[in-house]
Amino acid sequence: MASALETLCGQAFGAKKYYMLGVYMQRSWIVLFACCVLLLPLYTFASPFLKLLGQADDLADLSGLVSSWLIPLHFSFAFQFPLQRFLQSQLKTAAIAWVSLLALLVHVAVSWLFVYQLQLGVVGTAVTLNFSWWVLVFGLLGYTVFGGCPLTWTGFSLEALAGLWEFVKLSAASGIMLCLENWYYRVLVLMTGNLKNAEIAVDALSIW
Repeated sequence: MASALETLCGQAFGAKKYYMLGVYMQRSWIVLFACCVLLLPLYTFASPFLKLLGQADDLADLSGLVSSWLIPLHFSFAFQFPLQRFLQSQLKTAAIAWVSLLALLVHVAVSWLFVYQLQLGVVGTAVTLNFSWWVLVFGLLGYTVFGGCPLTWTGFSLEALAGLWEFVKLSAASGIMLCLENWYYRVLVLMTGNLKNAEIAVDALSIW
């Protein structure tokens, strides 16, 4: 859904209405955060939902456990993706690259701690993802707010609350387009869960 910003921010930047980039990003934060809240039951009740789809109990239970630990990651998307589109539309890709490098270093260090030292297994991997994605959010936000985008970030604005419905429709159209591209793989994973030796099949497919 954040892909809507690619169009809106690109047009605003080209028209030299620089302050509108910040307004659009704030609208995207509001819309995406609301969608994260609406999708929260899928994370909270992942185990019974997967069992309803015919997944093996042990696989569904582990998936449900991981899903609950990934809720912070889920909410980080609402901020990270709009920030990325906001900066890309201004050709500030170097900032994204440096912050991504920082996130990678944090990811390696936290992975080593939680997975290898504390032996937390799959839960440790989920916690690691939470850390690294929120490092991306705070890194990109810090760059934006503390002087990296003086023309396009003028602070929080009440203007972001206007025209939300039109923004929702454009964001939904962008989201549906990308979902259709990605769901074929997710459907494959779900179908694989119905095979014999489901754990091995899903593991192999995930690694691939």
